[in-house]
Amino acid sequence: MRTSETGRKAIQAFEGCRLTAYRCQAGVLTVGYGHTGPDVRAGTTITQEHAELLLANDLGRFERCVTDAVAKTLHQHEFDALVSLAFNIGTKAFVDSTLVRKLNAGEPDAAAQFTVWNRAGGVFNPGLLRRRTLELLTFVGYA
Repeated sequence: MRTSETGRKAIQAFEGCRLTAYRCQAGVLTVGYGHTGPDVRAGTTITQEHAELLLANDLGRFERCVTDAVAKTLHQHEFDALVSLAFNIGTKAFVDSTLVRKLNAGEPDAAAQFTVWNRAGGVFNPGLLRRRTLELLTFVGYA
């Protein structure tokens, strides 16, 4: 599966776009639409076109992560919500999450796990809680 245009726009809105590298609330160097990695260093500056390219590449990585980690067939809205979560928390955290375990076990309360991911650097973050709530609503088909 691929992230829908609606899902991509939601991730862009959640992440925002900054063309000069900055430290996110968790202290990680970030540029563009939430892009991290060894290519991002203090002072890194990119163009809007480069930000779009990085987003497309990053989405591919997180789409593969969700596809590989989740055993059940997903609806588009579920996939979009899970990609958004994985994009934000990272592949390892996503794969190891209780949410994925519960989804794969067919547990009906799995979606409630979205809102568990509401901290940045160990500190409660109301913005993350808003994001998780919107992802939860997307997952269950209300957004």
